[in-house]
Amino acid sequence: MKASRIAAAAAVAGSAVVVLSSPAFAHVSVQPEGTAVKGGYAVVDFKVPNERDDASTTKLEVTFPTDHPLASVMPEPISGWTVKVTKSKLAKPAEMHGETITEAVTKVTWTATGKGVEPGYFQKFPVSVGMLPMDADQLVFKALQTYSDKQVVRWIEVQKDGEEEPENPAPTLELTSASASGATAEDAAAKTENTAADTTSAADSSDTTARVLGVVGIVVGAAGVAYGVLAGRRRTTV
Repeated sequence: MKASRIAAAAAVAGSAVVVLSSPAFAHVSVQPEGTAVKGGYAVVDFKVPNERDDASTTKLEVTFPTDHPLASVMPEPISGWTVKVTKSKLAKPAEMHGETITEAVTKVTWTATGKGVEPGYFQKFPVSVGMLPMDADQLVFKALQTYSDKQVVRWIEVQKDGEEEPENPAPTLELTSASASGATAEDAAAKTENTAADTTSAADSSDTTARVLGVVGIVVGAAGVAYGVLAGRRRTTV
């Protein structure tokens, strides 16, 4: 009897884990390809799993943050989907890396031209974004997932510190500090500049060496010609 009770309790606990973890698995999420470094650029993937067994995902609408607007947003073309990038004027101009931004991308919408994301599958929607803010640890992207039966799932709830994960959490991109990544956008630019300078210096050095060798060759050639003329005269005199 005791053993059967333990087995029953274990089964209940196991089913509870499945119930609690399965919604998290079905969330629309966002992850960088590599790292998303503050002040730099990154390619991020919006991952959309199909949580239904009787309908396909046919549209994804992702709202981009306006409190930390991104000046550059470029989606990657995906076969079987059309993409629309929506720009809007900001209510308040933002200063980003020495530039004033008055408008930014506020929404990207993908619409299936075929079957979309069918049951049992997921789809990644890659986007190049930048420059990432220096004064934020994360960016929240609220998303709407539309199914072929017109049902819309709103992934718009923001996770609050110290509280349990909401039922429909918004995709959140965690940003990495420059010190943690070991490099910054400025470092990369400086490295590129130094590499160009080194290349130019090496090219100038090679050009100088070639010129010196050319002059030496001319001098040696002239000396050879003069020696030949003198030798011919001596033989003629003898």
